[in-house]
Formats: sequence, structure tokens, C-alpha cells
Amino acid sequence: MKEVEILLVEDNPEDVELTLDALRGENISNKIEVVEDGEQALEFLYSEGKYSHRKMEYKPKLILLDLKLPKVSGIEVLKKIKSDSKLKKIPVVVLTSSSEEGDIVKTYELGVNSYIVKPVNSETFRKAIKELGLYWLLLNKYAE
Repeated sequence: MKEVEILLVEDNPEDVELTLDALRGENISNKIEVVEDGEQALEFLYSEGKYSHRKMEYKPKLILLDLKLPKVSGIEVLKKIKSDSKLKKIPVVVLTSSSEEGDIVKTYELGVNSYIVKPVNSETFRKAIKELGLYWLLLNKYAE
């Protein structure tokens, strides 16, 4: 199985398409795995369920995480990632429509690397994703 650079955890198909278009349009990453709920995100990260064939040591370089997800919330996924010594160094960027102060505070307390409120305008959203990908995949240096 191919190594994944970005794990996109998003349940809105339109936001998935906009995100993929923005990243691929800039040739930022061709190795993107999309999951539509928190349960699938955890299965992917822990090589369980339909991802049991995947080697857990191939961690994504970046996780784009929506907060309002079915089955397991983005907060719970973030909590699990940042409390696991094997996963906690993976940069996690919350990409959500929630601008609630409580969500922002909680995610930073849990160790999120960045919190971005999705712009309403699709062109602004595309530009934000492009810049996000450039920073986290090309400019940022991180420890494995």
C-alpha cells in the first residue's frame, strides 16, 4: 500500500472535493487518504478494520481534521492522536466550520497544531488549503 502524506477526515463531500482540488491543483500532494468519520480515521491510523493490511509505521505527514464528524467526533480523534506516543508528533490541523471559542480552546489544550475556520467562499477556501499544504508539507520541519 502506498504511503499517505495527508489524511483528510471530512464528512462533507463538497469540502472534500474543494480540498482535494486545491491540493492537487498545486501539486502539493498526490498521496491523500480521505475518510468520512472519526471511526474510520482511527481505524486508518491504527491499521484496523478495512485498513488492517496497512502498516502502522507509515504515518501521514499531516492530518486535516474536521470537528463535527459522525460516529467519533473530531475532538475524540484529536484526543486519541495526541495521547498516543506513536502518533502525537503528526501535525494535526483542525479544518472546521466551527468558530466556537470552546472548540478552539479545547483543541489547543489537546495539542492541535493549528485551527482553521473554513472560509465560506470557495475561492478563499481553495487559497487557504493551498497555503496550508505548502506550509505543513513543504516548509515545516518536524520530528518523526
